Amino acid sequence: MTEQIWKNEERAVFALRSLYRRYGYAPYKMSRFEEYELYVRNKDFLVSDQIITFSGSGGRLMALKPDVTLSIVKNAPETPGVVQKAYYNENVYRDYREIMQAGLECVGDLGEYEIAEVVLLAAESLALLGEPYVLNLSHMGLVGAMLRSSGLSGKQQRQAMACLRRKNRHELEGLCGGNPLAVSKLSTLLTCRGGMEALKRVEAVLTTEGERQAMAELRALWAILEGRENAIRLDFSVGSDLGYYSGVVFRGYLAGVPESVLSGGQYDALARKMGKRCRAIGFAIYLDLLQELHQQENMLDVDTLILHDGSVDTCALIAAAQEAAKKGSVLVARETPRERRWKHLVDLRNGEGR
Repeated sequence: MTEQIWKNEERAVFALRSLYRRYGYAPYKMSRFEEYELYVRNKDFLVSDQIITFSGSGGRLMALKPDVTLSIVKNAPETPGVVQKAYYNENVYRDYREIMQAGLECVGDLGEYEIAEVVLLAAESLALLGEPYVLNLSHMGLVGAMLRSSGLSGKQQRQAMACLRRKNRHELEGLCGGNPLAVSKLSTLLTCRGGMEALKRVEAVLTTEGERQAMAELRALWAILEGRENAIRLDFSVGSDLGYYSGVVFRGYLAGVPESVLSGGQYDALARKMGKRCRAIGFAIYLDLLQELHQQENMLDVDTLILHDGSVDTCALIAAAQEAAKKGSVLVARETPRERRWKHLVDLRNGEGR
């Protein structure tokens, strides 16, 4: 099974690499080691603060790389009109584990197109890895502006972000101290999920120019994503450090995996903190989490189960079976089979399909 999982991961990396190349992304390869100082200065950006260090030549403190993004931004050009598009497949080291990771970064003089392209490539990457999938999307510029206009201190804003991520309404409203405007804004952020209707509900509670400017960015992006609401949805509980992320942020999920397999966003603030005048957006895919997905798939008896009650036209039934067989194994049955496991169900009983 381990060999099969490895082959599945290799196929995933190959498919992702092909996708990114079609959109002009070039391979990025970095050393296994980087100066420890780079990670210390930006430790809040890292997923984990457990960094493996050792002494290098000349007494420099080095680290096994826990992240790829920092290295790409550090070496990115700052020429007006120039955008660096890079994809990678690297092993990173966190919590004393070696983790296989793939992803892409788009750094430089970014515009609306580049932001939308990266979000769409994140969705297409999930589609390549397996379906069904969902990409949850938020905007840190909007969320940050709403936290500030609610009168929260810096510490309270960080606490509010944690409450949003945990979907803890009680604690979130407690931070508002009885301020009705703050309660209205933050409870709206917490409860609004979905598509255009969610966007309109948030828009209705905005009161500052900063909030409206961020909303205009999010609206422009959402217009490009229109028609993809089944796979991409707004969820303002998706959040990251306010000190690094300044625009759209997103997390991707695959059915069968309990945590996000893709994470990314716009981190202009990170570039500025590193002394760069450029903008940046990207995402990472945690290939080690795909092992759980493939292990579950290996336990399935059939990919698609088609149930019917005998009233379905035989030609139509054969056509449904052949279409399902293009995507994997199929079983056609009149009764739900015992002790058989399947991924997709097509129910044609009573002339209905679902």
